[in-house]
Amino acid sequence: MIPDDALPWLESGEAADGLVLSTRVRLARNLAGRPFAGRNSAMDREGILRLVEAAVEESGDLAAGTWYRLDGLPRAARRWLHERQLVSRELAGLGPGGRVASGAAVVVAGPVAVMVNEEDHLRIQSLQPGFALDAAWTAAGGADEALGSRLSFAFHSEFGYLTGCPTNVGTGLRASVLIHLPALVLTKEIARVLHGLAQVGLTHRGLYGEGSEVLGNLFQLSNQTTLGKSEAELLDHLGRLVQEVMGHEARARDVLSRDAASLVEDRVWRAWALLRHARALSFDEALNLMSGVRLGVGMGLLPGPSLVTLNRLLVLAQDAHVARAAGTGLEDEALPVHRATLVRRMLEEDPR
Repeated sequence: MIPDDALPWLESGEAADGLVLSTRVRLARNLAGRPFAGRNSAMDREGILRLVEAAVEESGDLAAGTWYRLDGLPRAARRWLHERQLVSRELAGLGPGGRVASGAAVVVAGPVAVMVNEEDHLRIQSLQPGFALDAAWTAAGGADEALGSRLSFAFHSEFGYLTGCPTNVGTGLRASVLIHLPALVLTKEIARVLHGLAQVGLTHRGLYGEGSEVLGNLFQLSNQTTLGKSEAELLDHLGRLVQEVMGHEARARDVLSRDAASLVEDRVWRAWALLRHARALSFDEALNLMSGVRLGVGMGLLPGPSLVTLNRLLVLAQDAHVARAAGTGLEDEALPVHRATLVRRMLEEDPR
């Protein structure tokens, strides 16, 4: 397993008042001449995996990565990888029925992870801390170039890269940021802002991406289409709009400071007290309380904890991580107690 302290994509985030926790760039690729997902057999998927494994072995930094065969891991380990944003819910078989497709795998090398046999043959992604579109694109693009020099990708001269879902055809690029927008939620401006983003080609999701619920006022903002624009244009468009959203959030915080200072301060300190003293916490409750504390830190209402500690808790307070730290299973009824203990300990050990 990856060491518990290896969370490079959440180790920063102090910039921009911690609004953007992380940035992801993902590229969808398929192998030419091979049946796409949904039409391929177990033998096809195994063949695709062998080709990718061979290409990775000759691909610089990727060659030093760690491979995980999802179809050979227990559910707790698959969920652990999913909680770290290294694999999708679908690849990990965490949906209804819990079935993992044969040949499902991921190789992890620093900030880059390559999923094999998901909706596309390859999903190349880079996760970076903070607002870092250029760094995420450089890492994902480098892995794409290294693998593309050894594998033949399905490509059409007019439409670009061919993908399992039509909305990914073109560059195959999905860029996203995980951003914290509590003031827009409290001032009831969030619906207007999200509607405006949809009008100009952006979509929003929850912490776990497509199909996930928004919790803790954390939104994933990403481009909706990949066809008809270059990678640089897509990244520039997303970057400019995220800057606008950050401006909306900053102005909403100013409104709260002016018109509802006492109510916000009460909310922040109640969240801080509960996190520090609760003896049992669900993950949803912990996430919502951390949102209040993060808002308090960003608005200067609390002297701590550090945003790095809050970022780490975002992952380490999830079920599979809590169960692993406590040496128990996912079905343990005491998980809320173990979670509260973990949260209290990490807040007490926070250096700030």
